[in-house]
Amino acid sequence: MSRVIQVFEYEKLTLHEDWRGRKLEESELNRLYEFNDKNDNNYFTGIRDGVKFKNYVGVIQIGGLTIEILPKADNKKPDDEGYYTWHTALLNMLRICKHINVTSMSEANLKRKNHSILDLYFEMYLNEVELLLRKGLIKNYRKTSSNVLALKGRLDFNKNIQKNLIHQERFYTNHQVYDYENIANQILLKGLTILNTITNNSLLKDKIARLQLSFPEIKEIAIQKLHFDSLKQNRKTASYARALQIAQMIILNYSPDIRSGQENMLTLLFDMNKLWEEYIYRMLMRSKDENTTVNFQNKQKFWEGRTIRPDLVIIRTEGGVSETYVIDTKWKVLDVKNPKPSDDDLKQIYAYNMYWNAKRSMLLYPNSQAISETFGNYHKGREVKPHELKHDIKLDRTNQCKVGFINVLDSNNHLNLNIGTEIFEKIT
Repeated sequence: MSRVIQVFEYEKLTLHEDWRGRKLEESELNRLYEFNDKNDNNYFTGIRDGVKFKNYVGVIQIGGLTIEILPKADNKKPDDEGYYTWHTALLNMLRICKHINVTSMSEANLKRKNHSILDLYFEMYLNEVELLLRKGLIKNYRKTSSNVLALKGRLDFNKNIQKNLIHQERFYTNHQVYDYENIANQILLKGLTILNTITNNSLLKDKIARLQLSFPEIKEIAIQKLHFDSLKQNRKTASYARALQIAQMIILNYSPDIRSGQENMLTLLFDMNKLWEEYIYRMLMRSKDENTTVNFQNKQKFWEGRTIRPDLVIIRTEGGVSETYVIDTKWKVLDVKNPKPSDDDLKQIYAYNMYWNAKRSMLLYPNSQAISETFGNYHKGREVKPHELKHDIKLDRTNQCKVGFINVLDSNNHLNLNIGTEIFEKIT
């Protein structure tokens, strides 16, 4: 029987039933421990009889259990509606960051309140494979050795003597064939096989069965990362890009049952710090005007072989004069009444201001309500060169940083789509 459990970041799941009736079975907990051990304990912390999740969001599926880990930008006591709100917010963040194409999902699936993010990925993959089958899968030339009735290619004398001493009408040759047996198609087939094993959705299982019947007969092989690395992008494989991207996620994150009593496992997890950073960048790009540039993933040399990398650098040009602003995104819940960023974060921003010649910067935190903040001053500034001065403004030594809060949700508890404009107002 399939179960769906929703948790927030930093919540706990144990063998004992909690206030929402959530609990793990011992076999499921052992599988989580095993997965975490293999990944250097990055995704959650092992606690007595359970686990405590970290800053990774997404889905973990173990046999018939689906654990959905959701983001949360406040300290409010969670309720059922809160889980649904943040489930929808996460889906939209993934859509905006192009990690998931929600528009390709069926309307019926999207309206289900408890649909799994994994199911959306699965359906998207099946739709892509179905489209490729309709268009026709690609064929390639490949080298092979076999017994044939007509001499073609190069005759393998040794093998021909071994195998055809009696059947002299046959030839054992090394030759080329033009067929569907190529790594791109083998990856697609492996993805279908894994989905058929892992999903409990009857509609998806039916679609998988139909696609497998439509698939040409090719050899199924064990797919590893090296197979994806060996794929070459060309005109023929261009239409495969989306399907291969999802197939890579499915295949490389799949842990099959290799010991009796264990459960098959599939994970789809995102570092919320990186997702938040990318989401803010994309929302700023939606809201910027023609006089503004937004640079993502910047870096400069800092010390020896080390670099410093602010999340976002904004340059605004008016009247021929440019101003630079730096934003460092932080997915942390900070007390808005008494915000105290860490010394390390403040020192980091100070270095960014110096290296990017920025007078103002902002540490940007998520929140669930509108907050008005002010800039704080560093006690040491930077000296502005004469050609940088505007009109008769005196020598400017300002070096400021704001601890900024941005409302992730709007008044209707939907993802705030005005977030880019609000951030520009806060920083400039």
